[in-house]
Amino acid sequence: MSHPYRVILLAGPSGSGKSYIAQRTGLPVLCLDDFYKDGDDPALPRRDGQVDWESPLSWDAEAAVETIARLAQEGRAEVPVYAIGADRRVATRTFDIAGSPLFVAEGIFAADIVAECRRRGFLAGAYALRRPRGATFLRRLARDLSEQRKAPGVLLRRGVALLRSEPAVLRRQTGLGAEAARGREVLHRVAGLLAGHPVRR
Repeated sequence: MSHPYRVILLAGPSGSGKSYIAQRTGLPVLCLDDFYKDGDDPALPRRDGQVDWESPLSWDAEAAVETIARLAQEGRAEVPVYAIGADRRVATRTFDIAGSPLFVAEGIFAADIVAECRRRGFLAGAYALRRPRGATFLRRLARDLSEQRKAPGVLLRRGVALLRSEPAVLRRQTGLGAEAARGREVLHRVAGLLAGHPVRR
């Protein structure tokens, strides 16, 4: 099946600037964090008695792929709205790519669906953002505190753990097929992809 629209997957460690770079592309942006499972889902992975939100098993990859497939074919789809502070989906909304030949789907688990999106023929590119770990730690902590995602102590402990695990996260994402690149490199590659796709009216 041919697809009128194609997706650019943007992964990277938590706090690496995925949302910022995605917006900088000027393309429609689908937030893959909205596909987390609800906090009371009995299938959620756990570590030390707590839900392990860093595990890809805490995320609904199948629903994300099906939504991207619908967007690639029809240009619009109903997508969930997830409240991280409440650990659940609180609404749905219509996502419309408005005739853009490409759209971005960004999130920490974006690399987990590279192979399936490629197999189904609607993958335009896949990247994993890399930046200095210290900068990522500070960006993530400032974001999480400002959004009051969790209690400050929880956020600080999580931030330190993520700082230590970041190299392994990038290795995993590139192993799944995402190309490691800095923000400006991603923007350059996206511009090249867009130059080869006329806008649909």
